[in-house]
Amino acid sequence: GAVRQAEECRDTVFGILDGIIQEHLERTGSGCAGAAGEDLLDVLLRLQKEGGLQFPLDMVAIKSVIFDIFGAGSETSATALEWAIAELIRNPEAMQKATAEVRHAFAAPGAVSEAALGELQYLHLVLRETFRLHAPVPLLLPRECQEPCRVLGYDVPRGTQVLVNVWALGRDERYWPCGSPEEFRPERFADGETTAAVDFRGADFELLPFGAGRRMCPGMAFGLANVELPLASLLFHFDWEAPGVTDPAEFNMTEAFGITARRKANLLLRPVLRVPVPGV
Repeated sequence: GAVRQAEECRDTVFGILDGIIQEHLERTGSGCAGAAGEDLLDVLLRLQKEGGLQFPLDMVAIKSVIFDIFGAGSETSATALEWAIAELIRNPEAMQKATAEVRHAFAAPGAVSEAALGELQYLHLVLRETFRLHAPVPLLLPRECQEPCRVLGYDVPRGTQVLVNVWALGRDERYWPCGSPEEFRPERFADGETTAAVDFRGADFELLPFGAGRRMCPGMAFGLANVELPLASLLFHFDWEAPGVTDPAEFNMTEAFGITARRKANLLLRPVLRVPVPGV
């Protein structure tokens, strides 16, 4: 049945991770890896070796953490990337600005490089606006109240599970006064705007696509790279058209709510090659 298939998939993934873990152990044992070159897996293996944790960190736990990051990160990153492209199709002016910036920044090398992504200021505004309107996970994972407290006049008993509605926060006009909160406008995060300083890394509660506090998403950097780099590459190499859509404002943006907030309809676009893809 479905449970057996899921277990077989898990065992296959764990088998792949066993090989990767063994490579990391051999590299560490040979002295080739220093603290400066540690990745998340190296850190987990080091903590396991050092011990002293409040809970046992065995290999199953380590593999589960890595599996969760890749599993959850793949779905949410794909959802965010799809929404970013859809919003740019629906807003041609923003599409033109983002495309022009990317092609100008990478004109000399002829390909997008991760090292220069920090130069793409407007693309970063597009990502922040995408996360505001289309947080991949509309309801953050449940939090449990550790002590009785009072929030906005409501008594919250100990042990209560609380869900944070990130989707609603991103559309609340009290926090997004610059134009309609339903409007896709990356410029609301530009210098000089009242919401320019609002960031998505957990310090500003108006925008929490990755959560906040000690339990915020541990794969945030991985998720950002999985959206930012592909988006820049897609805009650099291709122009994008929506077949059969004469008015971009009428482009279908209906959401399908679930654990992730995906598009209800598939995003069907026509790519037009503008900059050759190296090696293809």
